Amino acid sequence: MRPIDSETATLAEVRSAIDQVDAELAALLERRAALAAEVQRIKPVGGHRGRDAAREAAIVEAMLPLAPSFSREHLARIMNAVIEAGLDASGV
Repeated sequence: MRPIDSETATLAEVRSAIDQVDAELAALLERRAALAAEVQRIKPVGGHRGRDAAREAAIVEAMLPLAPSFSREHLARIMNAVIEAGLDASGV
């Protein structure tokens, strides 16, 4: 995919680029959910009760340099939603 030129890009071009990113996010979320399901299978306590706050905080910390436009609080909210949705989808 070619980069978006912020000086000349049309609304349609930018929205198309967003649609592509959303498709990539969907594929990554599906992959993450499958891996998380494996973790749930292995863990002694699964589901929402088996969540590990220290691990989740470490994930957010590791993401901070990769997403510098997001604050720690924003990334924590995003990852909380991803984790909860994955657990809900897995039915645990």
